[in-house]
Amino acid sequence: MAKKSLDREYVWLQCTETGDMNYRTEIRVKGGILEKVKAGFQKFSPRLRRHTLHKIKRK
Repeated sequence: MAKKSLDREYVWLQCTETGDMNYRTEIRVKGGILEKVKAGFQKFSPRLRRHTLHKIKRK
């Protein structure tokens, strides 16, 4: 059985325009979070029906 990696955690990606948490993804936290990950991702927002900036939100 494979060992679960402890240096990763699940985070939500929250739309900066609507505030909806549309995506859940796994990021590597060991060694710090990369700057490009902190900046956010361009993801599709179903409510606005276009791509918007989504930032990391921890529950």
